[in-house]
Amino acid sequence: QVQLVESGGGLVQAGGSLRLSCAVSGTISSISAMGWYRQAPGNQRELVATITSGGSTNYADSVKGRFTISRDNARKTVYLQMNSLKPEDTSVYYCNMLLERFGLSTTYWGQGTQVTVPS
Repeated sequence: QVQLVESGGGLVQAGGSLRLSCAVSGTISSISAMGWYRQAPGNQRELVATITSGGSTNYADSVKGRFTISRDNARKTVYLQMNSLKPEDTSVYYCNMLLERFGLSTTYWGQGTQVTVPS
């Protein structure tokens, strides 16, 4: 069975930094796109950042210049470095991966990790 295991959330003061990690647990053939999304109470889940297998990145305008997504293919892990955090970044963050197993590509989601930036 394949799971995405997230870590790194927590409470941080405005202006601080956090690093989120999301690792694949289980056997897979390959990883295509990886990404991070977030969802605040009462809001829809929104894209934060994505990274392709070739390393191309894409960011939401609200996090450009502050967040950096990266991947370690050998460790089957995606990271989100979050700097200059703001209260409006408070949310549950979910990782997302497109994984290939036994010739099939399937989208997986992490369990979510809470990030809280008090105002």
